[in-house]
Amino acid sequence: MTDPVTCDVLVIGSGAGGLAAAVTAGTLGLDVIVVEKDPWFGGTTALSGGWLWIPCNPLAVRAGVVDSLESARLYLKHETGNRYDAERVEAFLRNGPAMVEFFETRTELAFLIDTAYPDYHPDAPGGLPGGRAICAEPYDGLRLGDRLSQVRPPVRELTLFGLKVGSGPDFKHFFKARRSLKSAWYVARRIASHFREVAMHGRDVQLMSGNALIGRLAASAFKLNIPIWVSSPVTGLVVEDGKVTAATVRRATGDATIVARRGVVLATGGFPHDPVRRARLYPHDVASTGHASLAAPGDTGDGLRMAEAVGAVVEDNCSSPAPWMPVSRVPRPDGSVAIYPHSFDRGKPGSIAVTAGGVRFVNESNSYHDVVVAMLGVLGKDVGARFFLVCDSRFIKRYGLGMAKPFPFLLGRYLRAGYLHRGDTIEALAVSAGIDSARLADTIARFNRLARDGVDPDFGSGGNAYNAYQGDRDHRPNPCVAPIETPPFYCLRIVPGDLGTFAGLRTNGDAQVLDREGGVIPGLYAAGTDMTSIFGGSYPGPGANLGPAMTFGFVCARHMAGLAG
Repeated sequence: MTDPVTCDVLVIGSGAGGLAAAVTAGTLGLDVIVVEKDPWFGGTTALSGGWLWIPCNPLAVRAGVVDSLESARLYLKHETGNRYDAERVEAFLRNGPAMVEFFETRTELAFLIDTAYPDYHPDAPGGLPGGRAICAEPYDGLRLGDRLSQVRPPVRELTLFGLKVGSGPDFKHFFKARRSLKSAWYVARRIASHFREVAMHGRDVQLMSGNALIGRLAASAFKLNIPIWVSSPVTGLVVEDGKVTAATVRRATGDATIVARRGVVLATGGFPHDPVRRARLYPHDVASTGHASLAAPGDTGDGLRMAEAVGAVVEDNCSSPAPWMPVSRVPRPDGSVAIYPHSFDRGKPGSIAVTAGGVRFVNESNSYHDVVVAMLGVLGKDVGARFFLVCDSRFIKRYGLGMAKPFPFLLGRYLRAGYLHRGDTIEALAVSAGIDSARLADTIARFNRLARDGVDPDFGSGGNAYNAYQGDRDHRPNPCVAPIETPPFYCLRIVPGDLGTFAGLRTNGDAQVLDREGGVIPGLYAAGTDMTSIFGGSYPGPGANLGPAMTFGFVCARHMAGLAG
């Protein structure tokens, strides 16, 4: 054991919540150390779309979005129901806009807003058709110097030739590249630039989405001389006289103790890869359903276990223990499996989701979380239920399906691997995939009769602003509905997945961790998904994890600096 290292604030974990706490504390004059168990920093944030849901954020104000904290409060009361946590919701609503202003004016962070990106339930009381979601502007990774190699890279299957397509304007150009000369030229330049960067630097250096958010936060930390120790797992917390005062860390150079005078922040990414806690809290059997997590593999519940060992409690009274995402499992040539999130293809016109019984069960253009909630409702009735996205050749050529990209990309490898099923008729497709052929034919015949007029009376696809955003706004009359009638026909299997977890440590409005009796555990804070979601297991809008993560990172740092409020 080496001699103790002393700082004001120790942050365990390097996602958005942890780095927000570190940068805020450093900017306020505190001495900070960040430790990360993995060889990369960025956690699940680096793999994400990078959106933050922040009502009344300064970018929305500048863009003229009409919003108010009263409307946001009304919306969250509707979303959370009897799980509304007034203290923490008020802390989030009050501090969220201040957090954005702080990072915009005092750090390397710069944000973009998509005023057309709606809340996930825009027609609910207090919901908005856009303006509450922001994301980081793209960032030149070369500004990180030799630390660029330590930014967690995107999953290759979620890139194009290793190029990460960014949120917002970047994604829109890639989506429209086959229909717009301007977008085609933009995409061609992006791809050419990517190949040059890989040849020169070994990776894409134009950081986008979650990578951009992490790159900007890390650059801000390094500018403040805040170290980020990678490959440094924490093995336990130290308590003296009832207060958390330090943590023990395993490093290549030997075990170390880091003493934190002001506090320790747990931001280790929740428990999406902890099989024991998942089995206890998830409403379905992970193995039998093929459930897969898109969170960073190192998010194994370390922070929760360490906190429980010093008297903390995990709050599991959530309507959903995790933010769900429908995913497909993609066989790789080496026998391993990649996980693909179906975040956008579901809502495009000309596809439907069906069970193995050949019937629909959901509005496919609803939020990814809501789609899986519906899936789990069916699983509750039939544990062996399977689900498929079904489309025709027109759809797959225009939009792709899961990992299978649109024309001119080829589909052969996915068909040979059994990822995609194809049939010249609906009945042949059903036989190939193991779907009830008669029921599927009846389902699609009914859907097509109505879809030709752009209506979906059964599930209401395209019925609100979020549905329309998910769809193809160039398609009329309904951006989410078109018949499935051009052979050959295709489908793939979808399974429940998650983006992280909602259940976490019980905290107060200052992000202090609470014990079993509701008292504060002195010196211990939580941010990100180590903190139980303030939304009670609901998913109100894009960035419902990262918005609170950065806000409460900001809040706890101010509290440690004596600026709570």
